[in-house]
Amino acid sequence: MRNPFRYFKTSPDIIRLAVMMYVRFPLPLRQVEDILYERGIDISYETVRALRNRFGPIFAAEIRKKRVAAHRNWTQWRWLLDEVFVRINGETYYLWRAVDHEGEVLKAFVTKKRDRKAALRFLRKAMKILGNEFRQETGRWLNNCFNPTHHGFPLFPDNA
Repeated sequence: MRNPFRYFKTSPDIIRLAVMMYVRFPLPLRQVEDILYERGIDISYETVRALRNRFGPIFAAEIRKKRVAAHRNWTQWRWLLDEVFVRINGETYYLWRAVDHEGEVLKAFVTKKRDRKAALRFLRKAMKILGNEFRQETGRWLNNCFNPTHHGFPLFPDNA
């Protein structure tokens, strides 16, 4: 991966400090500018906004990656597969999500079809990144319940 700071004269530590101060604490841009000025860093609030727009997603991905790595070391960490119909621009799509036990979305995948190929493709991608600590859960609705009456053959035949 290329260095995202390569065209900036400002130190990467100062950029990270400015962005994290704005994102981590509920401060307006002008207050972030004032706090940085008190520390001897003279940048405008518009610069803080531009840095946030450029580096915010990069820092968020780093934090998310570290959080997943920390959770994977925990023995009770599990993730599950969630599937939802969504509407995007008036068309129906299928959203596959990998969600950890705390409800954090770890990975998402949108497909047009709900079929085995799409499910396996997402499951392979998710297991490659997240590991094998996978637990499958289904809803408690009637279409997900196991009911042997509509199979046409007895599941447990009488031996009498």
